[in-house]
Amino acid sequence: MLLIAFAFGGGGSRYGLANLTVQLAAIAALVPHRVALAQFWRTAGTPLRLLILLSLLLPLLQIVPLPPAIWTALPGRDLVARSLEMVGDQTVWMPFSTNPQRTILALSALITPLAVLIIGWSLPRPQLLTIGWLVAALGLVTMLLGLLQLGATDDSGTLFGSRNPGSVLLGTFANRNSTGLLLGFSLGLAALLPVPRSHPVIPFARVAICGLLVLTIFLTKSRTAILLAALPLGLAGLKALWWALGERRALAGTPNAGRAGAIVLGAIALLAVSGTALILAAPGRIGEALERFEAKDDPRRFIWEDAAYSAARYWPAGAGIGTFDEVFQVDESLENLTVRTAGRAHNDYLELTIEAGLPGLALAGLWMLLIAWMSWRARHSSQAWAAWAGSCFLLAIALQSITDYPLRNQTILAFAAFALVLLGRIAADQQKERP
Repeated sequence: MLLIAFAFGGGGSRYGLANLTVQLAAIAALVPHRVALAQFWRTAGTPLRLLILLSLLLPLLQIVPLPPAIWTALPGRDLVARSLEMVGDQTVWMPFSTNPQRTILALSALITPLAVLIIGWSLPRPQLLTIGWLVAALGLVTMLLGLLQLGATDDSGTLFGSRNPGSVLLGTFANRNSTGLLLGFSLGLAALLPVPRSHPVIPFARVAICGLLVLTIFLTKSRTAILLAALPLGLAGLKALWWALGERRALAGTPNAGRAGAIVLGAIALLAVSGTALILAAPGRIGEALERFEAKDDPRRFIWEDAAYSAARYWPAGAGIGTFDEVFQVDESLENLTVRTAGRAHNDYLELTIEAGLPGLALAGLWMLLIAWMSWRARHSSQAWAAWAGSCFLLAIALQSITDYPLRNQTILAFAAFALVLLGRIAADQQKERP
């Protein structure tokens, strides 16, 4: 499922057939795993099951037809009511959503993360960690594909086209921010996952892989991805420090007492040398990525101004999940019009407010609380760092959602579900490890 989502699901809502491929694969994967569904329902915690049900129930309720006395009283429905009145059909029953087809489409997008969550929950933890290494390897696959894209004179090396062929590393995505986000997840897993067998060369191999992934993130020229790379790097630094202190305590008074510190210092030195060499190898592209931080005239602020007006129009109920593009065009200011439609609010919290109102924001807040609680519970596990790699990716998604829409493509939805499985399973199993 993760491989299919990685290959086909990064285009977003404009690539319906590619999304359909991922969703059909999710359905096909769920059919022979009915036992996994029963096991998930028995073993997953009540808060997780409840939030999944609420996440599915919200769009389902929005497509249920309502009598005129109810739907006409909803905020923002005056335009619909006047339109029906002009054609003499004001007594028709209408759903909560202003565009039920879009809401059904948004609901269908949840099939992919649901399949990954249900099937992944039944796997033994060693297999989940193995899949984590596969995700880290996909970061290197993205790097290799990106090298072909950067050397191309057209967009033939991309899966979903490119506005600036040869200048931006996209990998298997249509949006460089999503590319950088997935690379950050690969970076965190490469730095934090345990290995089946220890070897003195492993810390140096980790540093080399992480250096390559950091460079690849810079080549996406995604400002949010570059900043969010500090999350897995900071977590990896904490792990290295924790490990070094533990080794020093364990080896205190022995001839090898300084070994841990020497390995950490050697790894830091290797990171510095390899990072310097990589930056020198592509100074122009790295410089272009850094120059994007100096841009001051961000057109997204004009979208946010008009989107805030739309949010007020439909508050607190919302216009219906998936309906942003249509309802926003009603409220877009003439002075902000361009030849292209906005498509998205470029702030998923603002878009969620327009589409789902107060219930949607409350649901998002509950998901964040659950992730924080599971991250805290995982602290006693021997695999805590692997769990925190998952929560780090989910935190990065939440932060990038302030200026973008990362969860609006099938790939990030699938990998977010895997991060949730990794975190949830380790948090749920940690009680078995404690004496």
